Amino acid sequence: MVNPDADATTEPASRQVSRSDGDTWFGHPRQLARLFSTEAMERFGFYGMRALLTLYLAQHFLFNDQTTNGLYGGFTALVYLTPLVGGLLADRYLGSKKSVKFGAILMSIGYLTLCFGGPTAKPYAMIDNARYEVVIDDAKQQFVVDGNRQLAIKGREDGSVDLVAPDGSVARTVAKGGFKADADRDNFYTMLMLVALTMVTVGNGFFKPNISTIVGALYEQGDRRRDAGFTIFYMGINLGSLFSQILCPFLAVALGWWAGFGLAAIGMMISWALIQFAGDKLDGYGDPPPGQDKDRSLLIYIGAIAAVPVGWFLFVNLMNSTATPAGSGIVGYLLGLPIMGKVLFASFLASVVLIPLWALKVGNKVEFQMMVAAIVLIVFNVVFWTLFEQAGSSLTLFADRNTDLSIFGLFTMTAGQTQFFNAFFIVVLAPLTSILWGALGRRGIEPSIPVKFAIALAGVGLGFLALVWGTAYAGPDFKVSVWWLALLYLIHSMAELCISPVGLSMITKLSIARVVGLMMGLWFLSISCAQYVAGMVAQVASVETVGGQVTNLKVSLDTYAGVFQTIGLVSIGIGVVLFLLSPVIKKWMHGVQ
Repeated sequence: MVNPDADATTEPASRQVSRSDGDTWFGHPRQLARLFSTEAMERFGFYGMRALLTLYLAQHFLFNDQTTNGLYGGFTALVYLTPLVGGLLADRYLGSKKSVKFGAILMSIGYLTLCFGGPTAKPYAMIDNARYEVVIDDAKQQFVVDGNRQLAIKGREDGSVDLVAPDGSVARTVAKGGFKADADRDNFYTMLMLVALTMVTVGNGFFKPNISTIVGALYEQGDRRRDAGFTIFYMGINLGSLFSQILCPFLAVALGWWAGFGLAAIGMMISWALIQFAGDKLDGYGDPPPGQDKDRSLLIYIGAIAAVPVGWFLFVNLMNSTATPAGSGIVGYLLGLPIMGKVLFASFLASVVLIPLWALKVGNKVEFQMMVAAIVLIVFNVVFWTLFEQAGSSLTLFADRNTDLSIFGLFTMTAGQTQFFNAFFIVVLAPLTSILWGALGRRGIEPSIPVKFAIALAGVGLGFLALVWGTAYAGPDFKVSVWWLALLYLIHSMAELCISPVGLSMITKLSIARVVGLMMGLWFLSISCAQYVAGMVAQVASVETVGGQVTNLKVSLDTYAGVFQTIGLVSIGIGVVLFLLSPVIKKWMHGVQ
């Protein structure tokens, strides 16, 4: 039971009593059904696009692994940074509904813009400062064109490269560092792609925190259905992504990249329509705060559009800052980061320090401790998402390069479609988890929120170790069965259900009511930092590529296995630390379940 002294401040009261009396949806307010559908279609668009993005950067624009993973990490970081601002603007001016609708429009335009990728980049190689054309055959073998000969490119474990003649003899060996692969890209279409990604990040900032805030407002103070409601809502997220991660990659292969991104845009437009044409079904929920002297909506919309060039600049700066940051210690490391990295870490560090200090000033001891508990859990949340979000970067590239994607010999998945496993397991397990938490809660033995977080951290590490175990059974082609990857996603999905829906609910229960939108934004900011670090972790797993294809599959397999083993062990260790700290954190939560 929530501490009575905190009831008035820790949960945002609904602006009106739920109209679902006698007309519930799976035992929850009827409005949850529409919000469930809205989030499902928004996630249909986002995860459909995300399933394509890393492969699009690597295979269409032919960026190397370091740039691809860095861009992907930077993009997903901004996706979760902008909700900090979007939540604040909704709290102060727009209200949640207006914010959600505006964000949906911007994201739709961003996905449509990604449809215009222009011609595929043309690969070339610099060998000892001389430029050579590169061609790739249907078997994805790369060749250097040397006069009238095509020499196959074979990477070696020591980093050198053999150029193999048609008769199988080694025509030339290039020492480590002497072979550099790159590509000629159209500057206009590269710029257009970065602008599209920026529009998605800005739109998501308005959409993501505020749809969750509306869900929280459906429940009265102390309503124990809230965790179960957020778990059902979370199932909607994965129900949408389940289908998009099958269909968007399929269309991208069958018709072209434009078709996959176009389908994502259609899903996003449906999400907008569900809120725009809700009629009176959401009246009283997510409205602008009362007492404003004038409507600032138009000014905010203009400011959001004006922020798009800023995002484009951050992406360009990130692409031009691929080297490891120089400097000694953590301070030197932070100073050496690209601008995006500096903004992310500075914003997060400032937030986790200043928000509790503000709570200490305006609230009582109970409120302060509850806010501190929320902040501590948010910090641990960074670790979980850093590792979990390898799904869109290093795990997708692992699927493309070192995974046998045949399904019982009947058909072959694409690398992008492997992300479907996570969504499938969430859809199957989410209702079971909701029932489980409810049953344990009625018996008084439901794990506390900190313990659930600890289980999630240990689980995500265990998933990576399971995949590393699978690499020991790789075939002579240095590929593992797709079922090892499915096992990783099964374990990760169970871990995810212990932290993500629980975390969203935790924020609405522990936060002082008038800053719940800001705290929801901070939750997503923690994921933003995690996404950025995830991109850096994925860069550690980078391997040599030419024309989007690796030059040595054994080196690729060994590199991924080494990185996955390290992060798996670290994650389990951090989960144990949080488990040991959980009694103290639970005490600070003052009865919040």
